[in-house]
This record gives sequence, structure tokens and C-alpha cells, in this order.
Amino acid sequence: MIDIQIPAYKVEAELIGYDGIPQLLDTVETMMECKENFVGYFLEGELAAFVSYEETEQEVEICRLVVHPYHFRKKIATILVEHVVETIAQGRPISVNTGALNFPAKGLYQMFGFRQVRDIEVAPGVFITELRRS
Repeated sequence: MIDIQIPAYKVEAELIGYDGIPQLLDTVETMMECKENFVGYFLEGELAAFVSYEETEQEVEICRLVVHPYHFRKKIATILVEHVVETIAQGRPISVNTGALNFPAKGLYQMFGFRQVRDIEVAPGVFITELRRS
């Protein structure tokens, strides 16, 4: 998973102009220790993408949506978000944060009915957008 996550978040870092994204510092160990649930997407027997989430009885939070750059523009992220919306959340509200300048990700979430809640400054001049689907 780390071999997919690092290249994907490097692309986002370029997109938003900020290389301090915490997921760029992850290791195999930190990913194994996290409390997130992971769902993978495989192509020809190889992991191409994954989504991770945390959930309570009341809501679901998407923590990571990661597609290896080689597999961009293949609708894999759409399939993974649809899986969270239709299978995992089962009518519960869903929240997610993404870089405020990550327009492709924001557009994807909005396609599934997510609405922008607020922008949060995480470093001087660097913002993430919180989106929510009720």
C-alpha cells in the first residue's frame, strides 16, 4: 500500500503546492498501526488503489482515497467512493477532507452529493476543504 500511497500523495502535494501532507511520512508500520479500515482495488492481481475509512454507528469518515498515478483517469476513485457511499455508509453521513486546491478530488466527492462545509488552514497559506454528505 505504501508503494501506491507515496506516489499518489506526491501528485496531490504538487497540485496543492504543499509537501507537508502527513501521509507522505507514513511507513508500513504507521499504516499497520492506524485504526482505519482499508478496501483495496485490484487490477490484474495487483493493488492499484485503496480507500480507508473510520466509522461509528452515526457516521463514516473517509481517511484516504489513494490511486496510483499510473491508474489515474480509469474511474477507480469513483468506484471506491461509490463503494463507501452505497455499501459501507448505508445511509449514514460521510465526511472527508482534501486539499482545497485538489479540484479533481473535490469534483469527485461533489458528484456523490458531498457539500463543502469549510476550509481549514493547516499551514500558513495551505488549506484543506472539509466535505460532508448527509
